[in-house]
Amino acid sequence: MSSHPIASDADAAPASDAAPASDADAVPAPASAPPSEPVPAADHRRLGRELELFDTDPLIGSGLPYWLPDGAEIRHTLEEFIRDRERRAGYRHVYSPVLGKRELYEISGHWQHYQDDMFPPMDLGSEQVVLRPSLCPHHALIYRSRARSHRELPLRIAELGGMYRSELSGVLGGLTRVRAIQLNDAHVFCTPEQAADEAVAALELIAGAHRALGIRPVRYRLSLPDGGIQSGSGKYVADPELWERAIALLTEVLRRSGVPFEAVEGEAAFYGPKIDVQIADAAGRESTLSTVQIDFHQPERFDLRYIGPDGAKHRPVMVHRSVIGSVERVVAHLIELYGGAFPAWLAPTQLVLLPLSERERARTEQVRERCLDLGLRAEVAGPERGTLGARIREARLVPYQAILGPREAADDLLALRLRDGRRPDPLPVGEALARIGALVGACAQELWDERASAVGRG
Repeated sequence: MSSHPIASDADAAPASDAAPASDADAVPAPASAPPSEPVPAADHRRLGRELELFDTDPLIGSGLPYWLPDGAEIRHTLEEFIRDRERRAGYRHVYSPVLGKRELYEISGHWQHYQDDMFPPMDLGSEQVVLRPSLCPHHALIYRSRARSHRELPLRIAELGGMYRSELSGVLGGLTRVRAIQLNDAHVFCTPEQAADEAVAALELIAGAHRALGIRPVRYRLSLPDGGIQSGSGKYVADPELWERAIALLTEVLRRSGVPFEAVEGEAAFYGPKIDVQIADAAGRESTLSTVQIDFHQPERFDLRYIGPDGAKHRPVMVHRSVIGSVERVVAHLIELYGGAFPAWLAPTQLVLLPLSERERARTEQVRERCLDLGLRAEVAGPERGTLGARIREARLVPYQAILGPREAADDLLALRLRDGRRPDPLPVGEALARIGALVGACAQELWDERASAVGRG
């Protein structure tokens, strides 16, 4: 079972149908089975190319996929989804460069403990710069950019940023093992007394996002070091007291969250233990998607401080967390989970409009404009693309299809066909689009709200 640490920049370990719920809900126990709809036993690499979501080219290089328009739409939607969730949870977003001086990673410890997974440094005059293998050193410097007071804490900094891992060609595959990674990452700088609460809140944020996406974790793992912290082997930071404090806090966090977990040695990051939220693909292969870590090491290495109520300088704790991990890995999982039939809010095309003939073309284009004004992703599939039956089959993975014949065009109606085969009664265009928009805005798994239909008829 693969547990490659691509989920978080902080995860620098040694190479080894429900409606969305509130983030404040309790963290769910891991599921041994996927969502109620059957999971297609399909490889995301094949599906991704068939659905034209992503591809690769030998001239770009192995492990460096590019995103095609539909895949880019999914990626953009995911990024906006997670940014919104993070804003609501009190995070502020930043941007930081994908390069850093070698000295930065010598301070953070990556150069000593993680160099084998980093790309070689590039000479720029008298300096050497490195493609970053993680975002946490940059965020530590953002925190350190000015004096901080205890009144500012917890300070929650989030970023969807690029990072790079020097993976060997033999282990690369599709979107799950890549060299250029777009990571959903965040770091919370807080007092020691706030650390456990922030880690619990991070697990709740992860659980809420997973519910909206239809993701079910297979287990929670407390990833621990092996004997390397005592041996001075260079595999881990050699500070037993630091490790004991972090392990005790993360164990408390897991128990407070009420989830069963397994402690596994040899899976920790080089600077501290971590909580890994594990997922599995249709073939049962396991990987890490989301992580939470409590870090005492980097605040010390970067000499991070805050002014306490007593007027003295104190050391903050750094809580690392990644809600959906790398965009590449979560999209790979979602492709296999849904077989391309994504929830309406995530689908690259949400509504396809099917005019019966060219006489309805102008009216159909007007409806499409109304969709775009509402933020819905709609396309027109006209008669030039074949018979109505052929166009319906071609759009079989689109959540909503709307046929516009003479009656619909004249009476401003939409005759909807849902992907699951249901056909609601024709509705005024404005009402139909409002109902779709409400479900999309709520990141709902269901395609139609029958209760809204009943209220409308009442």
